Amino acid sequence: MAKRAGWLGRLGSRLSRMEARLDERRAEVEAESAVEPPSLPVVADAAREPGGSSAYAPPAAPERPDPVTVIPWGVRVAAEASWRLLLLAGMLWVLMKVISEVRLVVLAFAAAMLVTALLQPFVVRLRRLGLPRGLATAVTAILGFVVIGLVGWFVVWQVMDNLDDLSSRVREGINELKSWALDSPFHVTEKQINDIAKNLSETIGTNTEQITSAGLQGVTVLFEVLTGMLLAMFSTLFLLYDGKRIWTWVLGLLPAAARPGVAGAGPRAWRTLTAYVRGTVLVALIDAVFIGLGLYFLDVTMAVPLAVFIFLFAFIPLVGAVVSGALAVVVALVTEGPFIALMVVVVVLAVQQIEGHVLQPFILGRAVRVHPLAVVLSVAAGGMIAGIGGAVVAVPLVAVTNTVVGYLRAYSYERHQGHAAPAGPGPHGATATTVTTREAGDDQRA
Repeated sequence: MAKRAGWLGRLGSRLSRMEARLDERRAEVEAESAVEPPSLPVVADAAREPGGSSAYAPPAAPERPDPVTVIPWGVRVAAEASWRLLLLAGMLWVLMKVISEVRLVVLAFAAAMLVTALLQPFVVRLRRLGLPRGLATAVTAILGFVVIGLVGWFVVWQVMDNLDDLSSRVREGINELKSWALDSPFHVTEKQINDIAKNLSETIGTNTEQITSAGLQGVTVLFEVLTGMLLAMFSTLFLLYDGKRIWTWVLGLLPAAARPGVAGAGPRAWRTLTAYVRGTVLVALIDAVFIGLGLYFLDVTMAVPLAVFIFLFAFIPLVGAVVSGALAVVVALVTEGPFIALMVVVVVLAVQQIEGHVLQPFILGRAVRVHPLAVVLSVAAGGMIAGIGGAVVAVPLVAVTNTVVGYLRAYSYERHQGHAAPAGPGPHGATATTVTTREAGDDQRA
């Protein structure tokens, strides 16, 4: 019994030591697994298959990134800009459709704005002399409309008075051109010239219906022109008399946050328009006087009406000068012959060169200077949209837009950076508002 008890005691102590070593080993393994996470699938002893192969845990599926982070930055910027440009294009398309439907009203109001920009300084001067606002407006408007009407009457009178002389000169010129063509080295025969004349007469005879419909359409156009003139006259009266209150009412329609910037841009835009109209009138008057004198001394038929046409066409930049000069050359060629026509070309080119390089930079100045490419494109676009009226309004619209954008950019820079950087001419005239950017900032802080 004593031997058996001693053997059992030794066995128990050995088991205790083995248990202690197993506990130490288990603790070391747990410590290693906590410090170094396994990079390979863990073998699960309890999940061994009956065939002796081990079943590994499947790797976790990688998370898919956000699609926005996958798209390149340039593509994201292009997409953001594209939908905004599409929205702006849609808005402009709708605006053009609306303007085309009410084109007569829009052109009449635009003409009223141009006439008001021309006459408004006279109202200011009469007010400074002590005249009431209503009387100053009435005197200016009546005198302005009388002068415009006299110019139109003078043109019609001169054309009608010289029509018979012009017809006889045209017939003589055609005969001279016919003789020149027969004697020219181009081998033109009289039969060919007679065939051309016969074809022209047959074309006129067969298209009588179209000519009649065109005449009826011309009556409709004349009615629209008279309606537009009446609208322009009434609009000019109200703009001259109540322009400042109309501008204040327009400002009230805008959001409160946008009013200070627009209040500063509006008077500058108006001053740009006034400078453009006054400068254009002065340049057109100088062109008409000097080209008209050249035509008069060259004894060209209807020199005075042609000078008036040159004055009127000068309101269409670049294109108007070319058209009016070509008209003068054609009249000189038909009535006076090739030599006089060549001299007219010299006179027209000389005056236009002086206008483009001396008069316009000196009179118009930098405030309303527009790049020639912008002038050509704007005149073409305005002519396509609204005809002659659109071509006349296009360039001042571009000049005013340039002033407004420049001022708003400077105003935004001033608000965000704290540096005063005014752009464009300052407030001027009766429609100038007294709201400045500093007062606008005070209003916002209040």
